[in-house]
Amino acid sequence: MEPSASQPATIRGLRLLHQQYSALTLKNLLLTWRHKRSAALQLLSSLFFLFLIFCIQKATQSRFSSTTRYKNVVDPDPLVSPPIPPCEDKFFVRTPCIDFAWSGNASRRVGGIVSKIMVNNPGRPIPPEKVKSFSTPDEVDAWLESNPMRCPGALHFVERNSTVISYGIQTNSTPVAKRGNYEDPTFKFQVPLQIAAEREIARSLLGDPNFSWVVGLKEFAHPAVDTFSAVGTAGPTFFLAIAMFGFVFQVSSLITEKELKLRQAMSIMGLYDTAYWMSWLTWEAFLTLLSSLFSVLFGMMFQFDFFLNNNFGVLFLVFFLFQFNMIGFAFMISTFISKSSSATTVGFSVFIIGFLTQDDIYKWLISTFFLWFFLAIYLDNIIPNSYGVRKPFFYFLKPSYWTGKGGNKVEEGGICSCIGSIPPLDDVPPDDEDVFAEETVVKRQATENMLDPSIAVQIRGVTKTYPGTTKMVGCCKCKKSAAYHAVRVAAKSLAEVKLTEAAKMRAGSYSGGMKRRLSVAIALIGDPKLVFLDEPTTGMDPITRRHVWDIIEDAKKGRAIILTTHSMEEADILSDRIAIMAKGKLRCIGTSIRLKSKFGTGYITNVSFLGNTPGQTPNNYSNGIPNEPHLEPVKEFFKNRLGVVPKEENKAFLTFVIPHEKEGLLTEFFAELQDRERELGISDIQLGLTTLEEVFLNIARQAELENASIEGSLVTLDLLSGNSIQIPRGARFIGIPGTESAENPRGLMVEVYWEQDDSGSLCISGHSPETPIPPNIQLQAPLNSASRRGFLSGNAPVLGLVIDPHSMQTLNGR
Repeated sequence: MEPSASQPATIRGLRLLHQQYSALTLKNLLLTWRHKRSAALQLLSSLFFLFLIFCIQKATQSRFSSTTRYKNVVDPDPLVSPPIPPCEDKFFVRTPCIDFAWSGNASRRVGGIVSKIMVNNPGRPIPPEKVKSFSTPDEVDAWLESNPMRCPGALHFVERNSTVISYGIQTNSTPVAKRGNYEDPTFKFQVPLQIAAEREIARSLLGDPNFSWVVGLKEFAHPAVDTFSAVGTAGPTFFLAIAMFGFVFQVSSLITEKELKLRQAMSIMGLYDTAYWMSWLTWEAFLTLLSSLFSVLFGMMFQFDFFLNNNFGVLFLVFFLFQFNMIGFAFMISTFISKSSSATTVGFSVFIIGFLTQDDIYKWLISTFFLWFFLAIYLDNIIPNSYGVRKPFFYFLKPSYWTGKGGNKVEEGGICSCIGSIPPLDDVPPDDEDVFAEETVVKRQATENMLDPSIAVQIRGVTKTYPGTTKMVGCCKCKKSAAYHAVRVAAKSLAEVKLTEAAKMRAGSYSGGMKRRLSVAIALIGDPKLVFLDEPTTGMDPITRRHVWDIIEDAKKGRAIILTTHSMEEADILSDRIAIMAKGKLRCIGTSIRLKSKFGTGYITNVSFLGNTPGQTPNNYSNGIPNEPHLEPVKEFFKNRLGVVPKEENKAFLTFVIPHEKEGLLTEFFAELQDRERELGISDIQLGLTTLEEVFLNIARQAELENASIEGSLVTLDLLSGNSIQIPRGARFIGIPGTESAENPRGLMVEVYWEQDDSGSLCISGHSPETPIPPNIQLQAPLNSASRRGFLSGNAPVLGLVIDPHSMQTLNGR
């Protein structure tokens, strides 16, 4: 078929790849612009984490600000004869506590020295209960171990002779900080004990208790010692958090497109995988570049030595390569996740184990990016999607994957040219088939390239796909139009569904009916060969609905349209063939006339009488009340000839429903009725099939019967005789237990009539008179005397006997 001059030129190859890549990149830009807060959060996350490092750095410096160790000391202040402090002054101590312990209590001279230390302590004599004595240093150690944090220090004396007394000092040398104050045990506890012990030992050896002993201590002048480096210690964790922040956004964006079936829809439109992945890679790489640049700049802004003393280019390259590597890892991870809500959990898990993958080798960062990226593409193709469809494990070895073409050449034109050949007649179900072909037929057609295997996937569970076939199918096929043609096509599509005035509004603000019309317009863009429409006119007013019907009717030419609807009127008007589903199964398929003929209740006949004109009362009416003597002949005529009674009766006409079983009598019947029109006062006779709604109700009723027979629930049937029996819901022919007699040795039976209530459940509408059970009908079980007695005595209902309806139909057929 030759394309018309108005159709745009078809774009293929690299030009099409470039067009798709540009459109997807623009899509990512627009989405980022619409979600400005999320984008700003992703780009400025480095500011937040570096500010936390800055706060940690300042808090650490403030913690040790009171300690001279971390200050520049040029002329230190002397510490002159400091007293032994009370044990309660220690930052961490348990009460009751002692000021110090001492060993060597076997010597009276040592005991006197310790007493002088307690009495002569400057500014505060030490009470006896605050000092504890021991014989040896081992006893002191044993007490300290059994009473931790109750003594800041101990003195160990040894009297060697009358002129030599030696001593040792035992303190906890661990520095302690509390609320920004620093406790140095050397100056707070060790030096006061040392000065006190030397003072009293000297006085004892000299024999002068008033000997002056003034000792001062000054620390050496020194520069400030570098404090804890927050960047060096906590920096790696926070730098990894910066990368993980963008990682979570990347994974979430990819999974969202997959979860909402957006990527699948774009693939149906003809999207190349190369364009899809390259557009995401370009955009995420651009955001990563900005994030890495901001990370280095913010680090310099906070005056961290790590950023100030290292080369800017080296730092930027490290940050960029790591986050660039995480892009490929995010692509790979997204193939395993189906819910966007799981992205945060996955990102946190990767953050926890992130330290195991850190390295300082640039080649490792670059090489693993390509590993993650190509692994993501491979897994994305071999892991089944939500419909269970996947590619073979070695799909990349097939030329069809790279060329995008299947086994047969696909051409623009009729449906036969698309599938490559005309299907054999014996493989195409005839129009009067009531169900779809068997699964083997569908699979054989898919194998022979007669049907799109992607359709067979969703219908019959075929999991193999063929490259290029999905581009023919879907809500909208990508026609590969030139860019200048897109605006004209969009304007024309909006005009067809009467949305031109709302073209500048965001689609999210449309009403339900407007969104339906927009969906129809999108579905028809690109002249697709196969269109799926799911209840396209729901929520529309009658005028708009009729307009959309006209659009769909015009669009039927040259394509196949599958439309789902709950409107029987819509199905009857638009459909060439109608398929009805009930209880999750496809029950029938065929033309409207075929379904009405096969599954309808029969023919509807409307009989109008003479004088039935507006503003007039029929001749056979008196004051608007039907003249019964005149109507009775018509009723009797239908009843005697066809055995039917009026379904509806009013002032103007009678309505009869004639079952299909009477079809053979209708020719002679209506010929006679026309001959007697004047005699019976008939003005018009209308004959038609039942409505499609009645067909649907009949099929739904039959589905309910089948479902009820499977469930096996019981209901009570009240017989005309006053007795009751339990019967399975949906059973048609029932044998009555206990009714056998000499005249009817097999007992009696009834035919049960079923109908559906307002909720669609089956209920009994009545039953036929009791008739003898035919002799050649096999019963489920013989009637026993117990059943007979229970039935005749009027006790609890007994279980009726189900008779196979097929055997009854066979008997009636004979």
